[in-house]
Amino acid sequence: MGNLIQAITEPQNLIAIFAAVAMFATLLTILLPYLEQDEFATRMKSAVTEREQIRARERARMLAEQKKGSLKQNNTGTMKDVVDRLNLKKALADDNTFKNLVMAGYRRQSHVYVFLFFRSVLPLILLIVAGIYFFAISPTERPFMIKVCFTMGTAFIGFYAPNLYVKSQIQKRQASIRRAWPDALDLMLICVESGMSLEAAFKKVAVEIGIQSPELAEELTLATAELSYLDERRKAFENLAIRTGLDGVKNVTMALIQAERYGTPLGTALRVLAQENRDARMAAAEKKAAALPPKLTVPMIVFFLPVLFCVIMGPAMIRVMAAL
Repeated sequence: MGNLIQAITEPQNLIAIFAAVAMFATLLTILLPYLEQDEFATRMKSAVTEREQIRARERARMLAEQKKGSLKQNNTGTMKDVVDRLNLKKALADDNTFKNLVMAGYRRQSHVYVFLFFRSVLPLILLIVAGIYFFAISPTERPFMIKVCFTMGTAFIGFYAPNLYVKSQIQKRQASIRRAWPDALDLMLICVESGMSLEAAFKKVAVEIGIQSPELAEELTLATAELSYLDERRKAFENLAIRTGLDGVKNVTMALIQAERYGTPLGTALRVLAQENRDARMAAAEKKAAALPPKLTVPMIVFFLPVLFCVIMGPAMIRVMAAL
């Protein structure tokens, strides 16, 4: 053992060992690029394959939805005939009508025919029912013009009832999306900073946020499908903002469009926008809390003060009555 160490420590042997190590490192440096596989090409190929699979899957899903929609249109064939014959699309619908239906979650063509059909038929039904009630069933004697006004008012309510229903659905969907949107941005930020693509981030966030807000999960899933098959990705982001109708979503989509166009860092923008949306949600909660005392004033006067007066003045009134 001592002889081996002595032989290795000799100057000539050390020079030979260092020369062999240097030769091996040189050969390794030269041959290593030829021995390595093209990982970048492999990753790009896998990304393209995954994108094609997503596109095929989303197209199949959209085709299935179209088939379901065609069956529903067959079921609403009578409504479609009525709307087409009376040309109700031109008379009762405009761009805002279709936009409101989309914001309410009614995106199929059959939904437009159902909406226009009920908006034209419901006033007639309520007019007949109100006329029968006020002129034949109602026991009270009212002037003729009063009955006519009540009947026409009922028909007027029936004319605007579908619009009120659609607005109510829009408010419910927007409230659900507004509550879950900051959390969705946080999840999207985590996905983007971990290296996921935007489509994969949207898909992952849609799965995770579905328990909290099914409406937002539906919108993100639809945005993922549009990113897969639309020619311009900008159009998919704009459609997401139009379908939700929220300023917070619109700001995020504008940031995504700028990131796609100019190559700006998306993580910083998402972090700032998530904080802004979280602050806006907190401000809305504080606003509701601040508006609570004025709203409680009338119930307290009507319900609490009479009981309080009875409790305070009741024993005194009983003593006065007993003394008299």
